[in-house]
Amino acid sequence: MKEVMKIRKLSVAVLFMLSSTTIIYGQKVEKDTIRKEKNIEGVTIISSGNKKSETAILGDQKKAIIQKQAMGAEEISRKGISNVEQGLTKITGITTVEGRGLFVRGLEERYNYLLINGLGSPSNNPFQKIIALKQFPTDVVGKLNIYKTFNSNLYGDFAGATFDIETLTIDKPFSKVEFNVGVNTLSTFRDNFKVAEGASGIEGYLGQNSEDRRLPGEIRDSRPSNYNFSAQQSLNSFKGSWNVDNVKSMPNTGIGFTTAQKFNVGEASTLSFLFSLNQAAKYTYRNGDNNLFQRNGSVIQPNNLLNKKSYEYETESSALLGLGYKNKGTNVNLNAIYLQNSTNIIEDFNGFKLGNVNDIRFFRTNQQDISRFLDLQLTASQKLGERHLFKAGASYVMNNYSQPDRKIFEVDYPTDFTKAVISYGGNNLVRQYLDVNGRFYGSAYGEYSVLLGDKGDRKDYPMQLSIGYNGFADVRENSYRFIFSRNPRNLNETSIINIDQPQTTFNNAILNNKFNYEEGSDSYSYLSNIYQFVNAGYLNFNYKPSESWDILLGGRLENDMRIIRFHRNAIAKTTTLKPNNNYILPSISIKKAINDKNNIRLSLSKTITRPVLIETMPIEYVNPDNTTILGNENIQNSENYNIDLKWEYFPTNKEMFAVNLFAKRIDNAIEKGLKNSGNAAGIAFTFFNAKRAELAGVELEGILSLGRISESLDKFALGINTTFMYSNVERSEEQLELEKPDFINLDQLKKRGLQGAAPYVINADLKYEYKNLKNFTKTVSLVYNVSGSKILTVGGAGLGHYFEKPFHQLDLVHQNQIDKNWNIKLGVQNILNTKYRVEMEDSYLPLQREDLTAINNYYNGITFNATVGYTF
Repeated sequence: MKEVMKIRKLSVAVLFMLSSTTIIYGQKVEKDTIRKEKNIEGVTIISSGNKKSETAILGDQKKAIIQKQAMGAEEISRKGISNVEQGLTKITGITTVEGRGLFVRGLEERYNYLLINGLGSPSNNPFQKIIALKQFPTDVVGKLNIYKTFNSNLYGDFAGATFDIETLTIDKPFSKVEFNVGVNTLSTFRDNFKVAEGASGIEGYLGQNSEDRRLPGEIRDSRPSNYNFSAQQSLNSFKGSWNVDNVKSMPNTGIGFTTAQKFNVGEASTLSFLFSLNQAAKYTYRNGDNNLFQRNGSVIQPNNLLNKKSYEYETESSALLGLGYKNKGTNVNLNAIYLQNSTNIIEDFNGFKLGNVNDIRFFRTNQQDISRFLDLQLTASQKLGERHLFKAGASYVMNNYSQPDRKIFEVDYPTDFTKAVISYGGNNLVRQYLDVNGRFYGSAYGEYSVLLGDKGDRKDYPMQLSIGYNGFADVRENSYRFIFSRNPRNLNETSIINIDQPQTTFNNAILNNKFNYEEGSDSYSYLSNIYQFVNAGYLNFNYKPSESWDILLGGRLENDMRIIRFHRNAIAKTTTLKPNNNYILPSISIKKAINDKNNIRLSLSKTITRPVLIETMPIEYVNPDNTTILGNENIQNSENYNIDLKWEYFPTNKEMFAVNLFAKRIDNAIEKGLKNSGNAAGIAFTFFNAKRAELAGVELEGILSLGRISESLDKFALGINTTFMYSNVERSEEQLELEKPDFINLDQLKKRGLQGAAPYVINADLKYEYKNLKNFTKTVSLVYNVSGSKILTVGGAGLGHYFEKPFHQLDLVHQNQIDKNWNIKLGVQNILNTKYRVEMEDSYLPLQREDLTAINNYYNGITFNATVGYTF
């Protein structure tokens, strides 16, 4: 007979894990008949929670001493975000316009910095400060961290934000295949969409067609010497064709595969494996104005009055291989990240330029931009007991950007585009070759942390001391070369061409001695080298005198050494610049938890800003519309003084409200401006240091469950974040000379804001979320973004500034988890289809045509996306 045990009293402690940040402790007492029971003091349920959920990330933000915002895999998926750039624009005060990088608190991209798994990352594009984050697919992202206040273990290159991409951490094994298709109302199914010959084939899809556009072998490895290509060499040495194919633009597509596996190794160790491949293709058509202005006496009149049609066929490839080992206090990760972007661009211009109103021209650019980026990373951490932690990491990056064989031809505007007349004299046929080679990039960090003091009844030790190092070395070689058509008989040689198929006519002209090719690059100034070495040691002391106070003191000593070696035009002697600066960068962050729902934060710091590569390259980059970009090798780093005061309120674990007051003083602020060009009365864009800039603003953020208003709205949540900012610039002497017209005094010069600083940024999203009977989630999100009118380029000599006007972006995303395997996302992007506009404003002189202020404008069209994913 089985004896029945009668328990008179049972004490059970249960931990209910409501989220990764909220824990409720419950104890239930029941009477029973046994008197000598054993009291169970506690049962611990161990759970890591979902560290990527919106609730968990909000909890991390609440607890952190530094002001950090983040976006995890859950929110990335819900908002239909396909790449990192899209994701970051959903964060307070961050926006992007037309692929020009990310603006934080209205500050240009040059004020931001990128980390990947805590390691420094170079840009793979000389025109951008950080790598184009649209190339980084979100399938491999575990979390996006955004630091808007400085801490000394971050690189000192900080004024807007530091972004840290954490690659996917594996909670459970899975494999996933995803396919995406998109249709744009303006670009898709367009007849006569123009692409470079061969670019629409498999080689173009994989970005391999750049091999045919390389610099000819006769001059590739030698210094320019006005090499004169023979007729046969002119025919055979240039593999890239002048022809374009007219195709029907197909829907945008993307396909991705990701697998993540986790294995037990022994009793307490795990080995994880992550592999991801992604490939995408996109067609983009734009049609709009491309104008410039100049002063003529007492009026401002058009210098260029052009219509521009742009055809872009872009392909992106990415691969990630990750290996991880974890054993108690040991954590080792090895990552290999490969990104490739290839954009084939055909641009057709028609109109007049250089003020020649009666000379209507047609000219075409046939261009490919290609970048390749391979980042190899090794990171490790080791805990020793409860108090000691060692962390270290290193990366090696192979990095290259090029515009191979950028072809430009120009003709009188034809009445019949199959019978255009081209002259082989002058610069009517030009081939440009730009290469920015990353010869070496290495980044490393190491940090030791120790916990001090006694816990007592508290959860954490009262003090933590961290000492560390991080730095990088970046070596670039830059080459920019030109090849022109040459008329050997010095006659006015012409041909009749079909503008889409001119290659055969050009070949015949070469055979008939009408022209051949000759390099026109300067023998010395074509090449430059830039070396940059940043090494820093830092110290952090985190002191928590009580549960409600948290104080973080930091100090960073950073050495920034840059070596620029180049030749001035036609001068054999090498010019070497060696700016070498030591910076002491202090920081302090204080958090006061008023109660479990309210925080007050104060942050003060000093940081610096380094220029974008093109801003410091000794280069004169020439465009077909007679505009140039002039690098300024004498540009200086900015020095920034930052202060933030923030109040946070967390009514529930899914809601928050925050008000953040911030101010900055930026000494030697870097700005883009106009100056006169020596290129046949063309216009040049270059870069200057202002004397200083002052900024002040407020950020408002809220995440609200609408169930507070009515129970019928409990499935709705509203998120709104806005930034309002004032900025003012004190011009440098060089800027005063360029900006001030000769007919006014200095005190009549108008005040202006910082170039790139927007007076406001608004991000909002309305979410509807529900679960079906099988507990699978469905969400619908309406996401809105806009930034205020900001100076894109500072004007000069009486001309107004170029203002980038507000661009209203509204997206709708629906996600449906059909079952445990199938997931569908449907999206509509750019619903409002606002026209992108850059206009000249604030001129000191009247316009010849008051109705004509447009610099650039065009529509992007509305895009409909569908994504189907299968997880197994």
